[in-house]
Amino acid sequence: MAHSFRFTILFLILSVFSITALAADNVPLLKRPNIVFFLVDDLGVNDVGAYNSKTFYETPNVDQLAKDGIRFTNGYAACCVCSPTRFSIQTGKYPVRNGCTDWFGANRSERFFPAPVHDRLDLNETTLGEAFKEAGYKTAFLGKWHLGPVEEFWPENQGFDINIGGCNRGNPGKDGYFSPYNNNPRLPDGPEGEFLTERLTNEAVTIIKNWKDAPFLLYFSFYQVHTPLQSPNLLIKKYQKKSQNQDQFQENFAEEEQNFLLNEPRLVRQQQNHVVYAGMVESMDTAVGKVIETLKAEGLYENTIICFVSDNGGLSTSEGAPTSNVPLRGGKGWLYEGGHRVAYIIRIPQGTPGVSDIPVITTDFYPTLLDLAGLPLKPQQHLDGISLKSIVDGKNSQQRDALYWHYPHYGNQGGFPGGVIRVGDWKLIRRYEDGRIHLYNLKDDPSEHNDLASVESERAERLAQKHNQWLQSVGAKFLEEKNGNKPWLPQ
Repeated sequence: MAHSFRFTILFLILSVFSITALAADNVPLLKRPNIVFFLVDDLGVNDVGAYNSKTFYETPNVDQLAKDGIRFTNGYAACCVCSPTRFSIQTGKYPVRNGCTDWFGANRSERFFPAPVHDRLDLNETTLGEAFKEAGYKTAFLGKWHLGPVEEFWPENQGFDINIGGCNRGNPGKDGYFSPYNNNPRLPDGPEGEFLTERLTNEAVTIIKNWKDAPFLLYFSFYQVHTPLQSPNLLIKKYQKKSQNQDQFQENFAEEEQNFLLNEPRLVRQQQNHVVYAGMVESMDTAVGKVIETLKAEGLYENTIICFVSDNGGLSTSEGAPTSNVPLRGGKGWLYEGGHRVAYIIRIPQGTPGVSDIPVITTDFYPTLLDLAGLPLKPQQHLDGISLKSIVDGKNSQQRDALYWHYPHYGNQGGFPGGVIRVGDWKLIRRYEDGRIHLYNLKDDPSEHNDLASVESERAERLAQKHNQWLQSVGAKFLEEKNGNKPWLPQ
């Protein structure tokens, strides 16, 4: 009898511990939500109909996703080029903390030498993939990785059970979007002429069907809409016809300012009418729709969190300048809004759709997804991200003090090296070549053409000092002297 009584007590104690542990994670494993994360390469915020009702491109599936979720109108990428933003999503950290401040493989020098770049996602980081794998999720990565020079740093060694297409590449390769895929080490060739985005979509569909009985994280990282500019012929013909029927509403190109080295100003596209690029955008949207339809068909949609974001703004000043970010200024590679404001959407099951103008950034996905999945946060990892759960849940949320950027590099697209701080509606840009500052009120002047640095000199100085303090706190590196020319350095 005594033995039976002791066994009963032990059983109750263990049960209490089990319930307590379960409560700490909020949701039991089998009921935790699936996660589908769409990351699109080089997509401009105004390429999406949900953000721009006059867009030339057709994005009905992403538009519907925005209607079903929370559409953030002040969503930002952590950098104006790709690899740093990808780093920020996987780590919840500003890229500057690890020196990952330019796309991996870049080394452009102009008047000054750029800051050195750490060209890998270190293995000692607990990535987003690893965090969910540790929690019992199955994890899959499809598409563009571009976060390490060799296999050691690729998705299968960073928390993903499956890696389809993820390697050191920043684009699909010299042969582009149609099979053969130029010996991508993580993507066997398909039938000749197979379109890459369709291939990745079919792979995603297969994974969802195979994993429908366990919680999963599916990270779909499009190579699109990055160059080379290629699209299925049927879509090209469709947009050629649409372009012929559309009024030409403004001149195609206008001048953007020059940096120190350029003898002539960069030209920036003013209207969306590139028919090949339009086909690329639509085929991306079709892929999003097919994945969502599969979730619905498999009975998974009502238990799946879906995120959608771009790694930087649209390409508008080089390499064919295929899109326009107007009325936003600049584009990919620039520190203006066109370079780092992006489409940023989160949809949760049984959530209340809405629109939020609270400034958010790509570091926020990491803690947000943990929080939404009922998993413990990892504050020592996602140092610069905050959970957006209260916003997505339709509740009020405490805004962060400021958003920061650090880009001590010369972008291929003509942009200048510099840093940015945004506090409320105010945005200050610091040029690292000579230290000049620009100040804009984004509420009154989203196009950033009315520089208030001299009018609001005290405000500008406060923001500049705040940005300097942040740079020091994260160990930022800067431009380096070249041919006797000395760049600006923070005091």
